[in-house]
Amino acid sequence: MAYSSELFSAFVLISFVIDPFGNVPIVNAMLAGVAPARRRRVIVRECFIAFVILTLFMAFGRELLGVMQLSESSLSIAGGVILFMIAIRMVFGYPEGAFGPIKAGEPFIVPLAVPLIAGPSAAAAVMLMATREPEKLGLWFGALLAAMALATLILLGGDRLQRRLGERVMQALERLMGLVLTALAIEMLLGGIRRFVEGLR
Repeated sequence: MAYSSELFSAFVLISFVIDPFGNVPIVNAMLAGVAPARRRRVIVRECFIAFVILTLFMAFGRELLGVMQLSESSLSIAGGVILFMIAIRMVFGYPEGAFGPIKAGEPFIVPLAVPLIAGPSAAAAVMLMATREPEKLGLWFGALLAAMALATLILLGGDRLQRRLGERVMQALERLMGLVLTALAIEMLLGGIRRFVEGLR
């Protein structure tokens, strides 16, 4: 029961950080001039690249922190701040999206895979999971795999989804995700501060 609860919590966290619903209008605008068949290939390719990048951060996050001489508390605080800034943009709604203006055209790695999907907050989140409880790496990988599968499906059906739900519903979904993400960001920030204070004792 505890295992499934942790898996679900990790899946929800990664899904909110990736923000597939918020990315739908941006991806639709970016791929507006791309043929439907090619569009599907591009989305699958970019989601796969993002998945590989996040998997690398998850697998080698601990070693990366050691090489860069960074502590878990500093990563948690930095990740919380970045996540909070992105969440605020989601809540109040920016026409250009949470990551700023994005050029139209077929993307390759940038900006769809990075930073729209595998952004700094997503990388920080998966690194923190892996470094805090490395013995549960399989569980975190399963949560990442499920979240990326969901994000891929949502983005693949993004054009149809936006037409059926409408612009207002899509904006409402993004702002709802932003509210939850704000709470997660504060929790990540407080966790980092707590670890830092405990380290001073």
